[in-house]
Amino acid sequence: MKLTILTDNTTRIDRYYLGEPGASYYLEDGDARILFDTGYSDVYRRNAEKLGIDLAAVTAVALSHGHNDHTGGLRYFPETEEKLPLVAHPAAFEPKRYGETAIGSPLEAEELAQRFALRLTAEPVQLSEHIMWLGQVPRTVPFENRSPIGEHFADGAWQPDFLMDDTALVYRGAEGLWIITGCSHVGICNITEYAKRVTGEERICGIIGGFHLLKMTSRVGKTVEYLKAQHPAHLCPCHCTCFHARAAIHAAVPVEEVCVGDTMEL
Repeated sequence: MKLTILTDNTTRIDRYYLGEPGASYYLEDGDARILFDTGYSDVYRRNAEKLGIDLAAVTAVALSHGHNDHTGGLRYFPETEEKLPLVAHPAAFEPKRYGETAIGSPLEAEELAQRFALRLTAEPVQLSEHIMWLGQVPRTVPFENRSPIGEHFADGAWQPDFLMDDTALVYRGAEGLWIITGCSHVGICNITEYAKRVTGEERICGIIGGFHLLKMTSRVGKTVEYLKAQHPAHLCPCHCTCFHARAAIHAAVPVEEVCVGDTMEL
């Protein structure tokens, strides 16, 4: 399986791709071409063009959650003759806000259903031979975030948003699992534990994506100990993971830097 980073916060010197505080990944598994998240804007599309990636060849779109730094680019997805599958949690397209600022998808489910074969589910979905979208992730790790981030509009009222729509992808290969995350609002350890449960595979080969560790807290130390116990061969925290958290992880488990335009054979 091949993964290409189309959008991330970080770019490399002398490689003139565009960056933004969002995430988007392009995955190739056999004949499957999967777009996982779309960033804030058309940046993922412009980078794909420069990388020689034809987004018209995408066979499915999957979303990690409904925040606009992962769904905003849906507005710019190229027109297709047939409706492509778009997989997301049922809560992904609920209005979301942080204070007075809208932070949810700029497109509602009804609009997206006109362009995509919308599949809203909390259950895992097999996207290709080796790649699974995890669906709603159980919160079994005691130290991971159980606090709301802003509010969502559900059941006719604004209420605290615990991001039940947050999820990830898992690739199962010969050497174990690769976990590909958006923001990990549900917690990278919760995601990893659920990926192991649904695949029946305990070996963690690698993890790439946002860990949503934005400042140093006791949770970071516990996350480091958890990750160290998994013995991953590759660890690539990016997007919403602060420098100090990456440094703390790197002290225990070597971290690999990844940037827009990077490709990885998993």
